[in-house]
Amino acid sequence: MKRLYISGRERKIIDILLDSTQGATIQTLANQLDVSGRTIHRDLKNVDKVLQKYQLKLNKKAGIGVKIDGNVMNKKKLAQSISTVEYTDYTPEERQAILLATLLEASEPIKLFTLAKELEVTIATISNDLDKLQNILTTYQLTIIRKRGFGVKVDGEETNKRAALSFLISTYINESDFLTFIKENIEKRGNQPIDTISERLLGLVDQEKLKPIEKSIERVRESLPYEFADSSYIGLVVHLALAMERIQQGDAIRFDRKYLAEIKNTKEYKIAQQIITDLEGSFEMKIPVDEIGYITMHLLGAKIRSDHEYLIEDSSINIAIKVKELIQYVGNALNIDLSDNLNLFHDLITHLKPAIYRMQKEMLIKNPLLNEIKTDYQKLFNIIKNGCEKTFHTIYFPEEEIAYLVLHFASATIHYSQQTKLHALVICSSGIGTSKMLASRLSQEITEISTIDNRSLFDLQMINLEDYDLIISTIPLKDLVGEYTLVSPILTPNEIDKIKSIVQRKKHYSSKKTNTNQTQTASAEDSMTQHQIISRIERMQVYSQITLELLSTFRLEYLQKAMTKEELLTVVCKDAQDAQQINEIEPVIHALLEREKLGGLGIPNTSMALYHTRHKQIKKPTFIIYALNTEHALTVHGMDNKQMQADTIMFMLAPTEISEEILELLSYLSGLIIRNQESINLFQSKDEAKINQFIAHHLNKFVNDKLN
Repeated sequence: MKRLYISGRERKIIDILLDSTQGATIQTLANQLDVSGRTIHRDLKNVDKVLQKYQLKLNKKAGIGVKIDGNVMNKKKLAQSISTVEYTDYTPEERQAILLATLLEASEPIKLFTLAKELEVTIATISNDLDKLQNILTTYQLTIIRKRGFGVKVDGEETNKRAALSFLISTYINESDFLTFIKENIEKRGNQPIDTISERLLGLVDQEKLKPIEKSIERVRESLPYEFADSSYIGLVVHLALAMERIQQGDAIRFDRKYLAEIKNTKEYKIAQQIITDLEGSFEMKIPVDEIGYITMHLLGAKIRSDHEYLIEDSSINIAIKVKELIQYVGNALNIDLSDNLNLFHDLITHLKPAIYRMQKEMLIKNPLLNEIKTDYQKLFNIIKNGCEKTFHTIYFPEEEIAYLVLHFASATIHYSQQTKLHALVICSSGIGTSKMLASRLSQEITEISTIDNRSLFDLQMINLEDYDLIISTIPLKDLVGEYTLVSPILTPNEIDKIKSIVQRKKHYSSKKTNTNQTQTASAEDSMTQHQIISRIERMQVYSQITLELLSTFRLEYLQKAMTKEELLTVVCKDAQDAQQINEIEPVIHALLEREKLGGLGIPNTSMALYHTRHKQIKKPTFIIYALNTEHALTVHGMDNKQMQADTIMFMLAPTEISEEILELLSYLSGLIIRNQESINLFQSKDEAKINQFIAHHLNKFVNDKLN
């Protein structure tokens, strides 16, 4: 087919219409492209000519808008063609992005005339673009310097320049493009022109550096206690690629020495050191220690899928308290009782632990669904925004973070049934909230779907796609997957109708397969491999053994006399030593006191405190409660940074080296304490028998849920 020549704006219109099954109004297109409606009408004439070459047509309806009609395969061919099309110009947004990338990469001032000639626009247009770019650069503490005879230059710290470059790449290159770019290690185009914004920005990342960087990250991934979401993985790869480039150019960054000392003992810092050592060997150069700090921040701030240590590590139980308050606030505002929704409770803690870290360190994130979420969930968005302000008083939540929380709450408030037949795969770039909400909507709207697996784009290479009847994705997959359905996480009515149509076509084909699956389900063990059976039995054994140990060693001790905090800790550790739960007493006492210095342990609005630590002198997981007379209550520092009185002192102890299953159970147990007001009242009651029964009931349920 003859190569296309269209304007950047026309190509942008096609992109928008291909991504929207409902189409778009003229005004929507005009607003997105920052032009008049008359200009859009003029562009649509050439767009229609382009569509005809692919047996597609432009459907215009007065009062509704325009959309692309035609065969799905033809739409895919069009999408593939325009991804490599030569453009005669860029949209204003793209032009400004290229301009900004050029200035950030430049070590010397550039003349306005040179920039105008490069982008084939007037000097006045470049000057206007620079005015708009200053707003973006201000966010990164960068300034545009413009002087007659001097040219244009971006002034500011090297660290901030790198951050702005990373933002550009993450904004204009989607995860699919970048992962394909990394995985295929595409050959350089030599003297061929670089016309698309993706090509220009990917050009900032030296392809020769990607392979050793990716290998270095892969080598340490197993050491991480969590998995990378695609966006976090890409963020780290981009950071390292830019860092290697700039270090070789002699550009240095500075990392705050005080904060570097604070994070030096974290496991993420040690992993960052491994990456740096690896890269020093690969690139044969010395890398400043400051880079270890920034890599550590990437690891700590990564948007993770799971973190089973959240309640027994550091100040995470503080987050659990705040999450409980936020759930209560949102539930009251919606007139829905969400207090017993443990999935929502745990999912929010998992999301907010790294999110709060990002916000405190002013690490900006991108949420491509922000505008859509604000439009479709306006009421919920405003409720959560107000709830965050009231709950997290000292932390500013940007709208991007609030939008992610909306997805979690939206998922929790959707009730769905499981009367279904087909097996579906849902693919999202990152974020458990997005995929969970989409899965919930699918289960609710498409009754033929029985099971749904949520996976990220990065997992595709490890998945057998033939195991699924339906593949549904919130991001374009291009050539990575054959047949799939592209939808928004919100799942619009038109998208639901499209999926229902596909399901109807698959019903006949899948009926035999479904019957076979039902037969296999009747004796699931018969269809499992020997390895799967052994693995499941081993997990059953581990969970059961841990649960038995926790229940058999749990006790509630009454202390009649007054004592200091240090005296209490000595009694607790001596008792634990006598019960053969710890070895040496002093190191554990010291660890508990040191943990208290990191942040309050008293649970606000209760008379309880939770002392917890992990130490090599602790032999086995232990949960015990010491009840004091009210008049002998200890003054402790609360998690809200206020002093409080506590007469129910709980101790959760665990070895340094511990299995994932034990961490899960301890984390779950921690959550039970502040699950709702009823559970708080129970643990404050000092009734050993009722507390034991409560713990036994819920741990039993937890284990059953994990193994089903």
